[in-house]
Amino acid sequence: MKVVDHAVEYVRGEVHTNGLENFWSLLKRGINGTYVSVEPFHLFRYWMNRRFRYNNRVGFEDKDRFDLAVRQIVGSGSPGIT
Repeated sequence: MKVVDHAVEYVRGEVHTNGLENFWSLLKRGINGTYVSVEPFHLFRYWMNRRFRYNNRVGFEDKDRFDLAVRQIVGSGSPGIT
C-alpha cells in the first residue's frame, strides 16, 4: 500500500486522493439526488451500485453497463436466474 503524507506533499507519482474524493462526491450526490431516504443497513448496496458505475464509466454507455451487470448476475445462484 502506498501513502502520501499531506503535511509534506499532496501527490507522489500516481498516488493521490483526487480519485477517492471524486468517488465520494459522486456517491453523495447520487444518494442525495436519487433516493428519498437511505437506511444505514443498506448503505453498502448503494455504495456497490455507485462503485460499479464509477469503475465502468469510461467507454461504456448505459446499455453496455446494463449488459455487463446482467452477464455478471447469470450463474450467481440468484433465485429465478439461470
